[in-house]
Amino acid sequence: MSSRILGRRALLTGLAASTVACDTERPHEGGLGAMERWNARVQQALFSETKLAADPGPEALTPFVHFPVYFVSESLPVAPPNWHLRVGGMVARPQDLSLADLQRLTRIDVRFRHHCVEGWSAVAAWHGLSMRALAELVGVDPAAKFVEFRSFDSGYSSSWDIASALHPQTILAYGMNGDPLEAAHGAPLRLYSAIKLGYKSVKYLTEVLFLPTMTGGYWEDRGYEWFAGT
Repeated sequence: MSSRILGRRALLTGLAASTVACDTERPHEGGLGAMERWNARVQQALFSETKLAADPGPEALTPFVHFPVYFVSESLPVAPPNWHLRVGGMVARPQDLSLADLQRLTRIDVRFRHHCVEGWSAVAAWHGLSMRALAELVGVDPAAKFVEFRSFDSGYSSSWDIASALHPQTILAYGMNGDPLEAAHGAPLRLYSAIKLGYKSVKYLTEVLFLPTMTGGYWEDRGYEWFAGT
């Protein structure tokens, strides 16, 4: 990885951390809010809908037992009985999809380096369906500019700009390292992408909503930066 990319990631991570460290009651107001908006404009200017993150290669895979586990609930979240993914908002064909329904869509396989805002990184291979395929299935209204992802992990959520959500490497993963996704890593379905910091990749998905306006998220509402690109 080039020093330029590392330097940019360090800058963005530092800005995110400084956002958290300051006024947690009003994290997006005043000078802090102005800095976040500037940071978002820089990241959006650097973002490309066609540029792909490099595959680190199979030799870079982090041993499964060493890939960090994270959830906000007091205990490991487990999918409710008869779990389905609800897809709605500004769409022509709202859906209520089972895991079997999702697995019938075209499968894609990706391998990314996961970057956490806390400074660590890890590599895993993921398989699932692309967010683009889901968008095509439901018929997203062109006026939809944002996507909100909701979870059954104690109300965890995050919202994305639609360009990032529909990036070719943004997927809804139901498998990790060639095996079915385990509860510790977000089963039955989690969001994943190489183009966002880890906290944007919502685990334990229950709902995907295409929206006209930006919403927040579990960590975004606590001061973490909203765009959070890598």
